[in-house]
Amino acid sequence: MEEVVVLSESYVRITYHPDLKMVKVVWNGSFSMEQYQSALEFTLNYQQKESLVIDNYLSNIVKQGIVNPSNRKWFEQVALPRATKQGLKRAAVVFDGNIFKKYYLNLILQTSKIYKLPLKFFSSENEAIIWFQSFK
Repeated sequence: MEEVVVLSESYVRITYHPDLKMVKVVWNGSFSMEQYQSALEFTLNYQQKESLVIDNYLSNIVKQGIVNPSNRKWFEQVALPRATKQGLKRAAVVFDGNIFKKYYLNLILQTSKIYKLPLKFFSSENEAIIWFQSFK
């Protein structure tokens, strides 16, 4: 699977996979509010600058630290609406079943419904990719 590295930092690695029209974000550890927001804004700006088609968004939060409630709200109010406006069709999250992450994800799930963005949770990246491929 071909991938283009969009951003690589100690706390996040973001890649674009043209064959799947997918952006994959793998979070690692803790990060500041500025780091969280700038990583996602960088990716949205990169999509526009390169005129990329991004149908699928895969976020792997297995090694992600706690997300500040302000970051979650920012994601719901800024990043998610912009991503759907830029053409995002579906999203998947890979996580380990942690109860705190599940609470956070359920809040995002409610917001994704407002934007009519299908969002599913998986225990592996492979399961999420198989789901994305089912739309071809």
